[in-house]
Amino acid sequence: MTTASRAFPQNFLFGAATAAYQIEGAASEDGRTDSIWDAFARVPGAVINADNGDVACDHYHRYPADIALMKDLGLQTYRFSTSWSRVHPDGGPLNPAGVDFYKRLVDGLLDAGILPWLTLYHWDLPQALQEKGGWANRDTADLFTEYALDMHDALGDRVNVWTTLNEPWCSSFLSYTAGIHAPGHYSNLEGMLASHHLLLGHGQAVRELRARDSSLDLGITLNLTVADPADAESPRDLDAARRIDGQFNRWFLDPVFRGAYPSDVLDDIRAVDADAVAQFEAAVKPGDLEVISTPIDALGVNYYHGELVSGVPAVSPAISGDAPTDRVAHSPFPAADGIYWHDRQLPQTAMHWDVQPEGLTRLLCRVSSEYAAPASTVLYVTENGAAYDDIAVNEDGVVRVHDAERSTFVREHLGAILDAIDTGVDVRGYFYWSLLDNFEWAWGYEKRFGIVHVDYLTQERSLKDSGFEYQRVIAERAL
Repeated sequence: MTTASRAFPQNFLFGAATAAYQIEGAASEDGRTDSIWDAFARVPGAVINADNGDVACDHYHRYPADIALMKDLGLQTYRFSTSWSRVHPDGGPLNPAGVDFYKRLVDGLLDAGILPWLTLYHWDLPQALQEKGGWANRDTADLFTEYALDMHDALGDRVNVWTTLNEPWCSSFLSYTAGIHAPGHYSNLEGMLASHHLLLGHGQAVRELRARDSSLDLGITLNLTVADPADAESPRDLDAARRIDGQFNRWFLDPVFRGAYPSDVLDDIRAVDADAVAQFEAAVKPGDLEVISTPIDALGVNYYHGELVSGVPAVSPAISGDAPTDRVAHSPFPAADGIYWHDRQLPQTAMHWDVQPEGLTRLLCRVSSEYAAPASTVLYVTENGAAYDDIAVNEDGVVRVHDAERSTFVREHLGAILDAIDTGVDVRGYFYWSLLDNFEWAWGYEKRFGIVHVDYLTQERSLKDSGFEYQRVIAERAL
């Protein structure tokens, strides 16, 4: 018995994604200075094994070979981020040497026939700006806009796709409220302020970039989830799911697409921290939400797993994979009291994240119908991937990684995207996270997400079986 193949639309792009701090290395070369992640990695216990991004995958020096690898994979597009700390060291004047690196990278991608997909901010704020308040300081939004325009000055003739932010939930609540990511603070107010100033910077950058060139493809990338009640008949469970959906999804979707923060979420947080909400509301100035809701062309959806929540504790609680367990001391959700995570009894990755492809289908359908389609905004899955405990073996002098679980993960989630497309959702592309094994934030080098294995001692790259599988799918444009 044979299974009929499923073809992807002709306008569907296949890509892979990375981030500057996670792969570049060259942490103090050519004028680059510390980002908040350089500083955070020095905090005892902040990152597993005291790992850091000083060398990472040495992409700064090895990018020509990495581009050749992308071309061999058949990638049509490559999503990367520029380092604010490299192009504006300490948040100060433009650094030509740092900018030149990205010019060389973009030129190499174009020569290889690969579309550059540039993300301006993937969490590496200059540490000098953090010392002035970081994203909790409104001035950072203006400095971000200046940085965006400087990058357009340098690359606007060669880069047409611009993403302002990657996962502002992580760079606000996970970073300023939960303390799990840099700068490692524990404040409901700072998390809320950071989220607003991130979105304000996004809106300002979109307006200014569009004013310069109306042909640019402009967007933002959000990490989103499906929050389900453990018992769909239980009011407490339904309320737990509403609160997680509100604090994870709608807190960012609503201001971007509707020009307002969700009132029910503000009420939830007010019930536990009224002072924080009062200060947050005072910080939202007239006109801010109009700027934040400036129309965008593309919404990047990052999806890894869903959430099964309840108003009552589970007998066997679900394990969080967001950070090393000794760092999980505060919830990233300001209004998390009385919410408990339950185990779906699904296969899990090495991050203890459920493998839940049907959640991606539901998420794309929901985001399309409620937000993107009414705004004529195109959807892309800009991150989706899995960490597994890979074992590299030497077979006749060739390094191989037989990662069948990851290959299945990729096929199932691509199938979930096709399921959404079949219902009429306009999804235009998929970026696997990540192209390379890399520095995985608070997990250091402990977790491997790549379809390319990296030997961190030798920097040798080796395509995993999942990479060969993705290469096949791209070549055939079908599952």
